[in-house]
Amino acid sequence: MSTAGLVAEAAKLPAFVRRDWKIALSYRAVFVGDIAGLAMQILVFFFVAKLVDPGKLPTYGGTVPTYLAFVVIGLVVNLTAGVLLYQVSAALRQEQLTGTFEALLATPTGGATLQLGSIAYTLIFVPIRAAVLLGAIAIGFGLDLQLNGIVPALLLLVAFLPFTWGLGLTAAAAVVTFRRGSNATGMVVTMLGLISGAVFPIALLPPLLRTIAVWNPFAIAIDGIREALIGGTGWGAAGADLLHLVPLSVAGLLLGVFCFRAAVARERKRGTLGQY
Repeated sequence: MSTAGLVAEAAKLPAFVRRDWKIALSYRAVFVGDIAGLAMQILVFFFVAKLVDPGKLPTYGGTVPTYLAFVVIGLVVNLTAGVLLYQVSAALRQEQLTGTFEALLATPTGGATLQLGSIAYTLIFVPIRAAVLLGAIAIGFGLDLQLNGIVPALLLLVAFLPFTWGLGLTAAAAVVTFRRGSNATGMVVTMLGLISGAVFPIALLPPLLRTIAVWNPFAIAIDGIREALIGGTGWGAAGADLLHLVPLSVAGLLLGVFCFRAAVARERKRGTLGQY
């Protein structure tokens, strides 16, 4: 595609962002309910933290965290990933149900633009939302988080999002093919979340799962963000985590793109793209 073509495609993305922003404003109760649900989880773990011996937790930059600080970062990262993951497949499913999916693919808009446009608003909003949530929780519950770790933590989060996007595209491919085929992807995500160290240390896992966790982008992102925000380890540790995380994120995104394009091509060939 020529430079002019790329610019023309990129110029369409703000329209997707404006559309999703207006939709979000019209469904404020969903946003409030999501925040309330997270607040209830944090409240539960606030009391659970009183039962956990901090000595059983890993140290970050020589700092022993409270269990609440440990679990809050894991929950916020997993919630952030979940929002992006389900947004991809949910946006596609909505297009199917309203009968606009096939029409969108028939327009001159490129497939990559449609995929990116469907989550452009979420990609912008999710890191901001995660930062605001962590800040509010830190203030509300008196968590001692390192300010110099905010930028490295955000960069790690942004580097992690393409992997989640790839999972979302895989789920979208399942929706295109099976109409309601995202449950299998949900099981995979649940498994990755289980061995991510979000709510308990990875050291407690059996040896095989600990080995898998070393290559789990969820675990790498969560551990790196904890190092930055709890240990204040700065760019040295974050750089090492990024070198580990970025190739996995790129591979996950490429796999998702391949699955989605293959699913669309298959349905076009069968003439069932418009069915839902």
